[in-house]
Amino acid sequence: MLPVYICEDDEQIRKAERLYLEKQILIEDYDMEIVLCTGSPEALLDCLEKDSRQGVYFLDVELKGASMDGFRLGQEIRKRDARGFLIYVTAFADLAFETFRYHLEALDYICKENPERMYQGLSRCLKSIVARVERERGEQQEYFTVKTLDVVRHIPLDEILYFTTAEGTHRIALHALQERLEFIGSMQELEKRLGEHFIRVHRAFLVRADQIAQIDRKSHELILKNDERCPYSRNMRKRLLEGAAVQAQN
Repeated sequence: MLPVYICEDDEQIRKAERLYLEKQILIEDYDMEIVLCTGSPEALLDCLEKDSRQGVYFLDVELKGASMDGFRLGQEIRKRDARGFLIYVTAFADLAFETFRYHLEALDYICKENPERMYQGLSRCLKSIVARVERERGEQQEYFTVKTLDVVRHIPLDEILYFTTAEGTHRIALHALQERLEFIGSMQELEKRLGEHFIRVHRAFLVRADQIAQIDRKSHELILKNDERCPYSRNMRKRLLEGAAVQAQN
């Protein structure tokens, strides 16, 4: 069940949002529940410390009297829930571009000046979220979860090419299709954690098996599907060639 959070400083609007969302969740039988409806960013963040589920967040931008605005709150939520759905419900339509500047990956930006349009926007977001969640569950997507700096990231396993040691003590570099990031860890722990999806081809390289396109015997390198190269140790040669032979038969 997806937890739903509302953070809005106007009590009247906050109540209206809650009543409408509760009604839609009941009518459409969505697998959601409103966990918190508040005007306090701190109350919302405190609640997240006790609940690690992927959530849905309806946030106001201008939170009068609070220690942070909606954009700053969005950043704090992202540190705790990297895959959560952020929706901004605000009177400041001209600030929509700010969600991109803050790298918040907001699902939508709803203007609340017109109640009818606001309700339409809330309904649209719920439908979109349900469709996304059902699609992800249907695909049974697997993720590699890692904390880098103060942000928890969820990287789809099928987008990861390989891991390698980086400069610095116990630092690992993750190379994915669209990005590269570093975190604290060890190759041995990763090898145990990731299991058969990845092969320890070298003491400093852990490669996703289905990303290997060719084996260059002369240079003792693996050529990945994106043309990147990774070295492999001599004692791994037989295992890699046997694996390539099995794939060719299949």
